[in-house]
Amino acid sequence: MLTIEQTKGLLQSERAAAFMTELYGKDQLQEQLTRYSALLETYQEHYGSGEVALFSAPGRSEIGGNHTDHNHGKVLAASINLDTIAAAGRVEESVITIISEGYPGKCEVDLRQLEPAAGESPTCSLIRGIAAGCVEAGHKIGGFKAYVTSNVLSASGLSSSASFEMLVCSILSAFYNEGALDALAMSQIGKYAENRFWNKPSGMLDQMACAYGGLVAIDFEDPAQPVVTGVAYDFRGSGYSLVIVSTGGNHADLTEDYAAVPGEMRAVAQMLGRDVLRGLTPEDVYRSMEKLRQQCGDRAVLRALHFFAENDRVDAEVQALERGDMNRFLGLIKESGNSSWKWLQNCYRESDVRHQGITVALAITENYLQKLGTGACRVHGGGFAGVILTILPVEEARAYAQFIHDTIGTSSYIIQVRQHGAILLNQFLFQ
Repeated sequence: MLTIEQTKGLLQSERAAAFMTELYGKDQLQEQLTRYSALLETYQEHYGSGEVALFSAPGRSEIGGNHTDHNHGKVLAASINLDTIAAAGRVEESVITIISEGYPGKCEVDLRQLEPAAGESPTCSLIRGIAAGCVEAGHKIGGFKAYVTSNVLSASGLSSSASFEMLVCSILSAFYNEGALDALAMSQIGKYAENRFWNKPSGMLDQMACAYGGLVAIDFEDPAQPVVTGVAYDFRGSGYSLVIVSTGGNHADLTEDYAAVPGEMRAVAQMLGRDVLRGLTPEDVYRSMEKLRQQCGDRAVLRALHFFAENDRVDAEVQALERGDMNRFLGLIKESGNSSWKWLQNCYRESDVRHQGITVALAITENYLQKLGTGACRVHGGGFAGVILTILPVEEARAYAQFIHDTIGTSSYIIQVRQHGAILLNQFLFQ
């Protein structure tokens, strides 16, 4: 590792400029260099001088495969150029100390106690869970101090929590495991932490999309060993922008809504003799339709039918991109959004029909794109609140973002697919 002053100096190098451009895009170069310099200065204010390393873990965009992973389905996802970054230094004490910009106080986790601690803050619980997951998987852990900042929208469907998890995993991998934790290992640890220490019934989609980097198709047929395939497609180079639109809501307190989706899908599967829907077909549902509607309810049946169609759509989306057939791809994104809205029904909460930020954003965006004559939109991520994804020509993206601001008063983020997942930046910047 390098000292803080050495690191500041090397951030001004041509090598750093080239890699930061690769990571964030040319238009963000100066902003990001300033951001990292400020990160180092704030770290020094809190922790003093010493050796330090820089880390980054991206947020993620789910482009296809809405609510399929938890029933062992397929997903098309991408790491994005919104990320969580840290300056971190190794310490001799068995304590992880993290100060996060915008959050009061600091998290101090004693690694001699790796059981869930009652009354602990969610962030500290997550850090403790990651450390416990590392030990459970046979990896080494140890203390460090870090200052963290993030521009991944919190509670929005861009996986700010998974981004943070992969960041912490990257630090432990670099400091205590010689960088040996790969993307799958870190994803498994993140899932362990969320399931055991957050009581969040999540799969590994978010973690894997944040950890791997690039545009990837992930097949969860064997959830312990998902198959990840890189998809070589440059949206921006092909003339299209991915735009994430905040709808004014967030994902806080939606655990019941999220849990009901896999729960109802699995209820249908179990009635048909399976644990999950993967391996079944729509025809299996049709043959038992009356019984399924009576025992599981109509929404569960609709959600099962969404799974089958959405799972097949992921393959079709990948094929369309590989052929460079953007019109076909955009049509599939429209179909996905339509299915999520009507069949999956995760665009608003049944218990709060007065507030439908996602459906309002989708409605005005569909009208906007119809007039434009191209593009597609769909609910993004878990749904019920949060963000939508819009794909439209690069030259139209800023006008669309202004339209969103003028109509519903929320922010939009023009994102790029980032080719690097969770990383130790020192490996790329300074060698």
